[in-house]
Amino acid sequence: MATSTKSSSPVEQHGHGHDPLLHHQFEDMHQQTESYLVGMWSFLVTEIMFFGALFIMYSIYRWKYSHEFWEVHNLLDWKLGGINTFILLLSSFSMAMGVHYATLKKHALVNRCLAFTVLCACAFLVIKLGWEWWPKWEHNLFPGPGFEWNEHSLEKYIKPGSDLLSVSPNIAQLFLSLYFAMTGLHGIHVLVGILVLVGLMVLHKKQTPSAQDYVNTEMVGLYWHFVDLVWIFLYPLFYLIPK
Repeated sequence: MATSTKSSSPVEQHGHGHDPLLHHQFEDMHQQTESYLVGMWSFLVTEIMFFGALFIMYSIYRWKYSHEFWEVHNLLDWKLGGINTFILLLSSFSMAMGVHYATLKKHALVNRCLAFTVLCACAFLVIKLGWEWWPKWEHNLFPGPGFEWNEHSLEKYIKPGSDLLSVSPNIAQLFLSLYFAMTGLHGIHVLVGILVLVGLMVLHKKQTPSAQDYVNTEMVGLYWHFVDLVWIFLYPLFYLIPK
């Protein structure tokens, strides 16, 4: 006697008997979402500890050389730092809106928000590298063998009442080493964020299963908000040192 066969539904082929977005290693969507959140927060905690060590190092030297750090911080342009702060705050807002639209599965609107976030991130890096880092490189104020601390290298920054030349070159290089290390590390995180955001945009454009689950977009949002938060601490610590 011939036996009849019937094709399996997408849910049956998935093997769970319910939500096709559920991966095989999880019992339900709640467990899957919890795993995503725990994994992401564990990663962010390691990042906090990594940056935390640098912040502690900065605080110790800032306490020890408070006057010298105040003098050397005048090499930084607080206005450019303020513009970059505003740019990152805008990017955080657009990222939050992207997560909101992801929950509604409005992929076109998600991509618009993500594209604006990427644009803000690129603007941040252009200002940081082109308008802040490059002039210091040109004036030999980048820590290393070619570092110079004299009237020629500081002619752009010496103002009436400035006492920059009285600062020891070693302490000046210490401040700038911390500045370039911490803002550079932050810049690398911004660059990684750009790459992840672009990848997420591709997923939403193709409307892949990964894009259907808003939690993936939310995880990227958590990372981006962390990157923005780090800058919120870096900006006053380096640019807004009180006298």
